[in-house]
Amino acid sequence: MDAPARRGYDRSAMAEAETDPAAEPIAPEPTKPVATAGPPAAEAGAILTIDLAALTANWRMLASRVTPSECGAVVKADGYGCGIAPVSAALARAGCRTFFVADLAEARAARGVLPDQAIYVLNGLMPGTAPAFAEIGARPVIGSLVELAEWDAFCAASGWRGGAALHVDTGMNRLGISPEEAVALAPRVRTGNHGITLLMSHLVAAQTPEHPLNATQIALFRELRAHYRGIASSLANSSGIFLPSGAHGDLVRPGAALYGINPTPGRPNPMRPVVRLQARIVHVRTVPRGATVGYDATWTARRPSRIAVAALGYADGFPRALSASDERPGAEAIVAGRRCPLAGRISMDLLAIDITRLPDDVGRRGDLATLIGDGIDLDRVGESAGTIGYEVLARLGRRYHRAYLGEA
Repeated sequence: MDAPARRGYDRSAMAEAETDPAAEPIAPEPTKPVATAGPPAAEAGAILTIDLAALTANWRMLASRVTPSECGAVVKADGYGCGIAPVSAALARAGCRTFFVADLAEARAARGVLPDQAIYVLNGLMPGTAPAFAEIGARPVIGSLVELAEWDAFCAASGWRGGAALHVDTGMNRLGISPEEAVALAPRVRTGNHGITLLMSHLVAAQTPEHPLNATQIALFRELRAHYRGIASSLANSSGIFLPSGAHGDLVRPGAALYGINPTPGRPNPMRPVVRLQARIVHVRTVPRGATVGYDATWTARRPSRIAVAALGYADGFPRALSASDERPGAEAIVAGRRCPLAGRISMDLLAIDITRLPDDVGRRGDLATLIGDGIDLDRVGESAGTIGYEVLARLGRRYHRAYLGEA
């Protein structure tokens, strides 16, 4: 789903709901962090908690769903914002043997914790980079005849036999050789020294199971696989795993689902949440009725209001599109176990939360407000920002204190 429509809210009704006295307090940390990164928690404006036990549980669930096919893992974009090294290491300990990254820099980072696993580079072979692939034992995903010719020349000259994937475009119209080129190449690939270890393509509309392109791509890829017998195949992404088994091939490539994004939009999320984002309250102030909060004066206090200012902004990857105004609500935050609306524009380093309906002794300087997690769904945050949860997750910033919870 690209940029789903925003839902409308009644601000006054939302405010009343936030004061529900039956609202349950947030549960305490399930385990102590096994590792941390970034600035110390006491000095950081925000804390990002990554539950590696939930991550590996998600991978195991997906792996069991596609048996006997192999389940790989996509750890590009710095492990979808969660840290490529700790994420890759946790998945490898869980049994994952095949990983996918976007570029060589990510391949190097992953190789540091993956001494023996296969690492495929999805963006392919940049000109002149073949020796770098050999140096770290990574495999390019070949997406054009030009790339294939350069890879062949390198393998012939160096004797390198480390493997590569051949990407065939079955409908995305992005990367990949054409189906006609794939058929013509098949005899050469099977008998030559190309070192192709994987035939792959990418589904266009797997999040919409009834979309006719799914059946078209699955059928076309099945025909192509017949020309590449003896070479493993891969078609399904996270959502493709939930299509009929004909989409699975020999290897599936889940990405977003591993990190808690719903691979089945419109249905209950089968994945465990992995991330929680909390911001530190740095100041609490009272503003009179009729005063505005934040840049451009877009949000007006309808009554004397208590405003908590938290150290999180769009420089930290929290979308400015989640700002609140008089015309539309923005994101929500959980303060002391209660949902509270944002107030005004999200700025580079700060956001404001309307905590008026909390008791006067709740919501103090130094307290934490949860922006993602503890019931605030990552997919819903993306939807409210006019985008998708993938984008929010991948943009989470580097100023956070990161706490990694242990594996089950």
